[in-house]
Amino acid sequence: MREGASGAARGARHLSRLIAVQSLYQWLLSHEDLGAIEAYARESEDFAQADADYYATLFYSAARQADALRETLAPVLDRPLHRVSPVEHAILLVGAYELAHQPEVPYRVVINEAIELTKELGGNEGHRYVNGVLDRLAPILRPHG
Repeated sequence: MREGASGAARGARHLSRLIAVQSLYQWLLSHEDLGAIEAYARESEDFAQADADYYATLFYSAARQADALRETLAPVLDRPLHRVSPVEHAILLVGAYELAHQPEVPYRVVINEAIELTKELGGNEGHRYVNGVLDRLAPILRPHG
C-alpha cells in the first residue's frame, strides 16, 4: 500500500513508527532481547491500531542493522552518535532504515514522520537536528529522489 493511500493507513504507519522508535529506545538503553521488547510493545493499548508488520520490519531491521545504519549516518552528523539523545538516535535509525530500504515511502514522508516523532518524543529543538541530518542523508541514499 502506498504511504499516502488513506488517512487510516497513514495513522497506522505513524503509530508503527512511534512504537518502533519506543522499542528501539528501550533496546538502546537496556540491550534487552528484541523479542522481549516486541512482546512488551504488543501489549500497549495503541498496538492494535498500528500496522504490526511495518512495526516489526522497522524495529527488527533497524536494530539488526544498527551498526551499518550508524556508519551510513556518520558522514552527515555533526557529532558522534553516542552524543545524540537516545530518542533522536532511535528516530535516526528508523529514518535511515526507511530511506535506505523502503523506497516506496517518499523521502519527504520519511523526513516529515521523523520530525513529527521527534516533536512528540524528543527535546525542544531535537526535531531541527533530525530534520537536518535526514535532509543531508536523503540525497546520498536516494540520489534520484
